[in-house]
Amino acid sequence: MKSQPLAQVTDFDLRLLRVFRTVAKMGSFTAAESALGITRSAISLHMSDLEKRLGMRLCQRGRAGFSLTDQGREVLRASDTVLASIEDFRREVNQLHHSLRGEINIGLMNNLVTQPQMRITSALKTLRQQSNDIRINISMSTPGEIERGLLDGRLHIGALPLINTLTGLDYHTLYEEHSLLYRSSMHPLGKNAGAVCDADLRDVPAVAPSYRLNAEAVELHHRMNCAATATDREAIAFLILTDQYIGFLPDHYAATWVEKGQMTAIAPDRMHFTVPIAIAMRTGRRQNLIVERFLAALDCVA
Repeated sequence: MKSQPLAQVTDFDLRLLRVFRTVAKMGSFTAAESALGITRSAISLHMSDLEKRLGMRLCQRGRAGFSLTDQGREVLRASDTVLASIEDFRREVNQLHHSLRGEINIGLMNNLVTQPQMRITSALKTLRQQSNDIRINISMSTPGEIERGLLDGRLHIGALPLINTLTGLDYHTLYEEHSLLYRSSMHPLGKNAGAVCDADLRDVPAVAPSYRLNAEAVELHHRMNCAATATDREAIAFLILTDQYIGFLPDHYAATWVEKGQMTAIAPDRMHFTVPIAIAMRTGRRQNLIVERFLAALDCVA
């Protein structure tokens, strides 16, 4: 049988090698029938096809019985190697579907860590417990910066107020954040802050956020004398604690100062607003197992 170089190994060659390997291990065509689930004539045809494909005789078969040629033994050894490599490849690829390895980049608006519904914190904990090979990168940013990071691909996930939605981003509500109007304990409004009227509020300086607000919050700020601006909630807290300004803060963020007697809510029955906090992701994002696991931990619909 004339030997020719094997130009490439095809799927058909691999099937033939598996038949040959089974026959060689079983020691005969007859014994290989049940293992392969095909007839002796089909096995014989496959063996002939393989020998033609390789350009060499792999075994002796006939009245004297079945035996491998020297070349057949070498091909058997080589087939063991290649088929084992294919199995290793299959196993490693399948493990990629279940192993968590890589980075997740998350953009958060400031002062969410005191939110009692610790869904983000709990999801991060779950993610970390599932794998030590995950690198979590968190950046604290304004809602606008978070949206830009999501759109240009720098961020996988963002948490921000759900006020205006942008084309190109998907949003899933996490919880609602409740904000109240606060003064410091030494503020001129006095200790009976719950009885103040709108005219009283217009007589004292207030802080206006420079970030986006919903319609309810905008209307409340229009009823006050906004004499200062702040880019985030921490800046508002700084100004309130000067004893010179009043301002709105999320109740969970203000709770520490309230417990210490350093802040008091003003007219909480009417001076309050609620904003949904949402998880945002880029529409049509690439599949990412780490992101999907994080979303599952948040109970979001991915």
